[in-house]
Formats: sequence, C-alpha cells, structure tokens
Amino acid sequence: MSGHSKWSKIKRKKGANDSKRSQMFTKLIKEISVAAKLGGPDPSGNSRLYVAIQNAKGSNMPKDNIERAIKKGSGADAANYQEVNYEGYGPGKVAIFVECLTDNMNRSLANVRNIFNKLGGSLATNGTLDFVFEQKGIIVFAMPKMDEETLTLELIDAGAEDVEIEDGEVNITTPREDFGQVQKKLRDLHIEPESANLQRIPRIHKKLDGDEFRKAMRLIDTLEEDEDVQNVYHNIEMSEELMGLYED
Repeated sequence: MSGHSKWSKIKRKKGANDSKRSQMFTKLIKEISVAAKLGGPDPSGNSRLYVAIQNAKGSNMPKDNIERAIKKGSGADAANYQEVNYEGYGPGKVAIFVECLTDNMNRSLANVRNIFNKLGGSLATNGTLDFVFEQKGIIVFAMPKMDEETLTLELIDAGAEDVEIEDGEVNITTPREDFGQVQKKLRDLHIEPESANLQRIPRIHKKLDGDEFRKAMRLIDTLEEDEDVQNVYHNIEMSEELMGLYED
C-alpha cells in the first residue's frame, strides 16, 4: 500500500484482478476486533471501530463476519494485540514503513527482519523515516447525487485539504487532525466511504529503474502477506509503466 493517490488507484485496479480477498478480510477482521476491544462494541461512540466497519463494508465483507469480529474483540477472551511499527530500506534505497498488529512481538520482529534481509532490504531504527512520511487521512467514496462544486466546498469547509473527483469516484485528503471532522461531515451528508484510513504519505519520492522496482515490489508484497502486517507504505515514484513491468 501507499498514500500516493495515483498508486492507490493502480492498486485497487490490480486488487480486483488478484484474488487476495481472504488475506484482506483477515486484516480487516483483526482491525475490527482490536478497535472493539479498545473502545467498545458501539461504533457510534468508537470512531476507530466506525472506520474499521466502513472499510470492511467498502471491501464487501459480509455483515455476519463484521458482527463476529466485533463480538470477538469485545469478549473477555479477546486476543491481546499490540501495535508496532518497523522502518527500513528496500532495493534502490526505497523507504518502507511497516505497520503491524500482533499478539507476539518477537515473532513479528523476526518475520519482518527476515523478509527485509532475504529480499535485499535492511531494517532501520524507528524514527529514521520521519522526514520521508507524514500521516494524512485518505477517504474514498462513490460520487453522490449532488453538485460537484457543492460537495467540494462542504468537504473543504469541514477540513479537507484536497478533493479529487474522477470517473465517478471521490478521493479526499485531510490533515491528520481533521480526519474525524471530515468523516462526521460525510455522515451528515449520508455518504458511506468505500475506505477511510490514516495513511503515511511520502513527502519525497524515489525513482527506481525496472529491475530495482521488481525487487522492491517483491519485498513489499511479501511483507503484506505476513500475518502480523496490516499496512506497508513506500515512497516509490509509481507509474502504470512500472506496474506493467512488475505484472509481466
């Protein structure tokens, strides 16, 4: 994953052709369970759970799966997951930020380190990539039946810093501190997002040649497949041409 909006669109198109639904559901269920454990089972009073449920709905997760995840997370025997981040560099010196939810810190560290080492990367000290990434809210939804200019002005007034409308899809970028307020505005407008997340957006991008790109993407994809990894962010300067090389 990445906060780069163009890359996000490429990934969504690619994801529709990949069959990674089960892996995606596993990560969504874990996030719902953790949100319910930390803030309670009522999404109206638990913003993290509300966002997790919206993301699950946007990924077409069945309602029963969502309800089971909430029940599991809010139960007395809920797993004790911890949030932990790892930072490192991949082939071509691309910056890679890994977010994990794990019930075994030693396992997650060993797995992430092993993936970096085996696939041409190296872990760095946490904080090393502070200058590369900044957290912003990214919200995506289908264009509702309202005037584009009116919608844009409503969202900017609520705190959105960028509103991009293309092919019937709205992509909003918000400062971290205004993420919740923009979501509230969407609820007031009766708009349900397809996805809403705080993402790590690269301030600076790294250009890679074709060979470096293939190697870096193999590392990123392998990290995303790990059971403890929730999100992987990078600062590769993406393009359709590079994605074509990787898919060939």
